[in-house]
Amino acid sequence: MTISCRTLEITQVAAKAAIDKIAVDVVALDLSDQLVLSEVFLIATGQNEAQVDSIADEVERQLAAIGDKPVRREHGAEWILLDYSDLVVHVQSAELRKYYMLDRLWNDCPTIELEAVREAAVNGR
Repeated sequence: MTISCRTLEITQVAAKAAIDKIAVDVVALDLSDQLVLSEVFLIATGQNEAQVDSIADEVERQLAAIGDKPVRREHGAEWILLDYSDLVVHVQSAELRKYYMLDRLWNDCPTIELEAVREAAVNGR
């Protein structure tokens, strides 16, 4: 199974929104060969609880602007999950990201190149 063009598009928009709110370690994992329910996990780290909230809110705002709303939003003190069916956005504190290790859990899945990550690296962010 391959990722749909629309899912790739909203993944790029979500990644840019996260980076605009100074998220770090933004990674997109291609789960299309592993899961039936979701095609992509986008994982981003916020430095504190307020930044985790701000990142998730901006992702939600930017995706709403292009016509996508999450099917559900779940949250805890230092994490937020936005479920867009084919895209699931995980925003976590650094501590929780180390604890849950989603990157490691899904390390056999290929990553998706994110334009916003490349641009941030070029601009020294």
